[in-house]
Amino acid sequence: MSDLDQIDRSLLRLLQEDGRRTNLELAQRVGLSPTGTAQRIKRLFTEGFIRAVRAVLDPVKVGQAQLVFIEVRLDHTAPQVFDRFAEAVLQAPEIIECHMVVGGFDYLVKARMADMAMFQDFLQRVILPLPGVRETHTYASIANVKPDALLRI
Repeated sequence: MSDLDQIDRSLLRLLQEDGRRTNLELAQRVGLSPTGTAQRIKRLFTEGFIRAVRAVLDPVKVGQAQLVFIEVRLDHTAPQVFDRFAEAVLQAPEIIECHMVVGGFDYLVKARMADMAMFQDFLQRVILPLPGVRETHTYASIANVKPDALLRI
Protein backbone atom coordinates (compact mmCIF):
# COMPACT_ATOMS: atom_id res chain seq x y z
CA MET A 1 0.00 0.00 0.00
CA SER A 2 2.91 2.37 0.54
CA ASP A 3 3.43 2.45 -3.25
CA LEU A 4 0.05 4.13 -3.66
CA ASP A 5 -0.35 7.88 -3.49
CA GLN A 6 -3.65 9.68 -2.89
CA ILE A 7 -4.53 9.76 -6.60
CA ASP A 8 -3.98 5.99 -6.92
CA ARG A 9 -6.17 5.41 -3.87
CA SER A 10 -8.88 7.66 -5.30
CA LEU A 11 -8.81 5.79 -8.60
CA LEU A 12 -9.11 2.47 -6.78
CA ARG A 13 -12.08 3.75 -4.73
CA LEU A 14 -13.82 5.15 -7.81
CA LEU A 15 -13.31 1.97 -9.83
CA GLN A 16 -14.53 -0.20 -6.95
CA GLU A 17 -17.71 1.84 -6.74
CA ASP A 18 -18.32 1.65 -10.50
CA GLY A 19 -15.92 -0.13 -12.85
CA ARG A 20 -17.74 1.31 -15.87
CA ARG A 21 -16.59 4.87 -15.25
CA THR A 22 -14.93 6.30 -18.31
CA ASN A 23 -11.30 7.33 -18.32
CA LEU A 24 -12.42 10.92 -18.89
CA GLU A 25 -14.70 10.87 -15.84
CA LEU A 26 -11.96 9.32 -13.71
CA ALA A 27 -9.47 11.94 -14.91
CA GLN A 28 -11.85 14.76 -14.02
CA ARG A 29 -12.59 13.27 -10.59
CA VAL A 30 -8.90 12.90 -9.62
CA GLY A 31 -7.57 16.01 -11.35
CA LEU A 32 -5.28 14.38 -13.91
CA SER A 33 -5.16 14.35 -17.69
CA PRO A 34 -6.89 11.40 -19.37
CA THR A 35 -3.48 10.13 -20.52
CA GLY A 36 -2.03 10.30 -17.01
CA THR A 37 -5.11 8.58 -15.63
CA ALA A 38 -4.91 5.79 -18.21
CA GLN A 39 -1.23 5.24 -17.40
CA ARG A 40 -1.97 5.01 -13.69
CA ILE A 41 -4.81 2.55 -14.22
CA LYS A 42 -2.61 0.42 -16.46
CA ARG A 43 0.08 0.41 -13.72
CA LEU A 44 -2.51 -0.54 -11.08
CA PHE A 45 -3.47 -3.54 -13.25
CA THR A 46 0.15 -4.45 -14.00
CA GLU A 47 1.14 -4.30 -10.33
CA GLY A 48 -1.86 -6.42 -9.33
CA PHE A 49 -3.79 -3.82 -7.32
CA ILE A 50 -6.69 -4.32 -9.74
CA ARG A 51 -7.22 -7.98 -10.58
CA ALA A 52 -10.29 -7.77 -12.81
CA VAL A 53 -13.23 -5.68 -13.89
CA ARG A 54 -16.53 -7.54 -14.10
CA ALA A 55 -20.27 -7.19 -13.80
CA VAL A 56 -22.01 -8.05 -10.53
CA LEU A 57 -25.06 -10.11 -11.46
CA ASP A 58 -28.36 -10.29 -9.62
CA PRO A 59 -28.48 -13.90 -8.32
CA VAL A 60 -32.29 -13.96 -8.26
CA LYS A 61 -32.58 -12.91 -11.92
CA VAL A 62 -30.09 -15.58 -13.02
CA GLY A 63 -31.80 -18.37 -11.07
CA GLN A 64 -29.36 -18.65 -8.16
CA ALA A 65 -31.34 -17.07 -5.34
CA GLN A 66 -30.33 -19.52 -2.60
CA LEU A 67 -27.03 -18.75 -0.89
CA VAL A 68 -25.59 -21.32 1.51
CA PHE A 69 -22.49 -21.53 3.64
CA ILE A 70 -21.17 -24.98 4.42
CA GLU A 71 -18.64 -25.80 7.11
CA VAL A 72 -16.62 -28.82 6.03
CA ARG A 73 -14.53 -30.94 8.37
CA LEU A 74 -12.18 -33.43 6.74
CA ASP A 75 -11.45 -36.88 8.14
CA HIS A 76 -7.75 -36.07 8.50
CA THR A 77 -5.48 -33.17 7.67
CA ALA A 78 -2.83 -34.66 5.43
CA PRO A 79 -1.55 -32.50 2.55
CA GLN A 80 -2.83 -34.93 -0.10
CA VAL A 81 -6.35 -34.79 1.42
CA PHE A 82 -6.32 -30.98 1.23
CA ASP A 83 -5.04 -31.10 -2.35
CA ARG A 84 -7.68 -33.60 -3.51
CA PHE A 85 -10.43 -31.60 -1.79
CA ALA A 86 -9.27 -28.33 -3.39
CA GLU A 87 -9.07 -29.94 -6.86
CA ALA A 88 -12.61 -31.30 -6.52
CA VAL A 89 -13.98 -27.95 -5.32
CA LEU A 90 -12.60 -26.23 -8.43
CA GLN A 91 -14.75 -28.55 -10.57
CA ALA A 92 -18.07 -27.60 -8.86
CA PRO A 93 -19.61 -24.52 -10.55
CA GLU A 94 -22.14 -24.05 -7.72
CA ILE A 95 -19.27 -23.28 -5.34
CA ILE A 96 -18.49 -19.58 -5.67
CA GLU A 97 -15.95 -19.39 -2.84
CA CYS A 98 -14.07 -21.88 -0.71
CA HIS A 99 -11.78 -20.88 2.13
CA MET A 100 -9.43 -23.04 4.16
CA VAL A 101 -9.91 -21.79 7.72
CA VAL A 102 -8.45 -22.15 11.18
CA GLY A 103 -10.84 -23.23 13.89
CA GLY A 104 -13.39 -25.97 14.48
CA PHE A 105 -13.59 -27.05 10.82
CA ASP A 106 -11.31 -27.07 7.77
CA TYR A 107 -13.16 -25.29 4.94
CA LEU A 108 -15.91 -22.76 4.58
CA VAL A 109 -17.74 -23.21 1.29
CA LYS A 110 -20.01 -20.55 -0.20
CA ALA A 111 -22.39 -21.83 -2.87
CA ARG A 112 -25.37 -20.57 -4.87
CA MET A 113 -28.22 -22.45 -6.46
CA ALA A 114 -31.89 -21.96 -7.31
CA ASP A 115 -33.51 -23.19 -4.08
CA MET A 116 -33.22 -25.56 -1.13
CA ALA A 117 -34.32 -28.57 -3.22
CA MET A 118 -31.37 -27.89 -5.52
CA PHE A 119 -29.18 -27.50 -2.43
CA GLN A 120 -30.19 -30.94 -1.16
CA ASP A 121 -29.21 -32.43 -4.52
CA PHE A 122 -25.96 -30.41 -4.52
CA LEU A 123 -25.07 -31.58 -0.99
CA GLN A 124 -25.58 -35.25 -1.87
CA ARG A 125 -24.09 -35.06 -5.36
CA VAL A 126 -21.15 -32.69 -4.80
CA ILE A 127 -20.23 -31.90 -1.20
CA LEU A 128 -20.59 -35.22 0.62
CA PRO A 129 -18.62 -37.19 -2.03
CA LEU A 130 -15.73 -34.69 -1.96
CA PRO A 131 -12.45 -36.35 -0.96
CA GLY A 132 -11.98 -36.62 2.80
CA VAL A 133 -15.29 -35.06 3.92
CA ARG A 134 -16.17 -36.29 7.41
CA GLU A 135 -18.79 -33.79 8.53
CA THR A 136 -20.67 -30.75 7.26
CA HIS A 137 -22.84 -28.02 8.78
CA THR A 138 -24.93 -25.85 6.51
CA TYR A 139 -26.23 -22.32 7.01
CA ALA A 140 -28.76 -20.97 4.52
CA SER A 141 -28.72 -17.20 4.10
CA ILE A 142 -32.10 -15.50 4.52
CA ALA A 143 -30.87 -11.92 4.05
CA ASN A 144 -27.71 -10.24 2.81
CA VAL A 145 -27.11 -7.40 5.25
CA LYS A 146 -23.94 -6.06 3.60
CA PRO A 147 -23.72 -7.15 -0.03
CA ASP A 148 -20.74 -6.43 -2.24
CA ALA A 149 -18.79 -4.54 0.40
CA LEU A 150 -15.94 -2.42 -0.96
CA LEU A 151 -12.40 -2.75 0.35
CA ARG A 152 -11.12 0.18 2.39
CA ILE A 153 -8.50 2.12 0.42
